[in-house]
Formats: sequence, structure tokens, C-alpha cells
Amino acid sequence: MSKISPLAYIDPEAKIGENCEIGPFCFIDKNVVIGDNNVLMNSVTILYGARIGNGNTFFPGAVISAIPQDLKFRGEETTAEIGNNNSIRENVTINRGTAAKGKTVVGSNNLLMEGMHVGHDCIIGNGCIIGNQTKLAGEVEIDDNAILSSTVLVHQFTRIAGYVMIQGGSRISQDIPPYSMIGRDPAKFCGLNLVGLRRRGYTPETIQQIHEAYRMVYNSGLTVKEALEKIKAELPETTETKYITEFIESSKRGIVR
Repeated sequence: MSKISPLAYIDPEAKIGENCEIGPFCFIDKNVVIGDNNVLMNSVTILYGARIGNGNTFFPGAVISAIPQDLKFRGEETTAEIGNNNSIRENVTINRGTAAKGKTVVGSNNLLMEGMHVGHDCIIGNGCIIGNQTKLAGEVEIDDNAILSSTVLVHQFTRIAGYVMIQGGSRISQDIPPYSMIGRDPAKFCGLNLVGLRRRGYTPETIQQIHEAYRMVYNSGLTVKEALEKIKAELPETTETKYITEFIESSKRGIVR
């Protein structure tokens, strides 16, 4: 049985799972589906189109599935979808999708810190940490296990790969390749996210292969196309080298240099 404060408002059409806790002054709109074992502290707002999994915690002031901040939005039926076991801290805002993708997606086991914003049609993977006041514009994509520090500004349509570390205050307008550490102003490639890779159990041999791949991309004097051809010709095709080459080849905005 769920524990619901008498001071909360829940639309009769909303669907609430088992064993949820909903605090005072929460607002839950119609066309909302909330799974099991979720905690909504006081003053959480869940709006039309939210689809929430299990085991999430929403801290005070969070606003989920507000309409997009996009002048092209015409009231189309879209969603904001959140997976399982996320910690969504105070005043986080997550907008629902537009006709472009139809949905905004936040995966599972993420920590979204105070005041950060997820724009319309963003796709965030699993296991990410996104710092206080970081802002994601529309249609940003973030792969699994990325870390963005506080007050990072991410331009629309940018893709951020997995296992990266982005310095606080960075302004990101180009794609961020896997396993990298990004900082300075303007944002630059600063080497590998060595601490993160070691914490996740990457072996010295694997880290060395990643290092060699990026040496070819950033320090060899080759064009990006030539560097990718050299990686494929000279390095073993591993999960990591394939991720690097495929990510860079598919980049639409170009990678941070």
C-alpha cells in the first residue's frame, strides 16, 4: 500500500504503483504512470505524459514532464520517461519530448543533482552523474556512466559518450568522445578519464590501447579520417577501440579538439 499525504493532489486518471510515498504539496497530473517503490518528497510536480519506473527518489521542487521550452511545440502527445533507481535532487527539471523524438528519456541508476535541467527529447543512459545546475539543451544524448560536473552548459544536439569526465563550468558545443576528460575554456580534450577507468576495473593494457587510439586522433598530425584508418589498421579491434571509432565516425557536430 502506498503512503500518500492528504495534502498531495493526485488526478483520478493517474496510475500509482505499490509502496510509493508521496509527500505533502505534491501535484500529480492526469496521464501519468508511476511504478512501485518511488519516493516523492514534498512539493514534487509530476505533469502530463510522465512515465516513471520503480525505486526512484524525487527531492523537493523537482518538476517532471513539463512542456518543452521549444517554440515549435504544438501540444503534441509526448512523454518524459524515467527508468529505475534514480536519485533526482532538489529543483531538477525534466521536459517532455516534442514531435522530433516524441519522448525525453532518463535511464536507470542516475544521480541528477540540484537544479540541473534536462531539455526536450534528451536521452540519458544509465549510471550517469550530472552535477548541480548543469543544463542540457534539447536533443542532447549522453551514453552510460558519464560524469558531468556542476554548471556545465551543453548545446542542443550534442552527444556525450560514456565514461567521460567533464570539468565544472565547461561549455560543450561539440561531441565528447568516449573515456575522455574534458576541460578548459573553450572546452578541450585533456586526456583520458584515468581515475574513472581504473575505478571501473579497466586493465592497464586496455587503458594503454585507449591511450594509443587517442594519440593517433589528437597528437599524430593526421586528419580525423586518417587517424581512424590508422587505428583500425594498427590496433586490435576491441570493444573500446570500436566504440571510439564508431562514435567519431557518427559524430554530426564534430568532436571536441
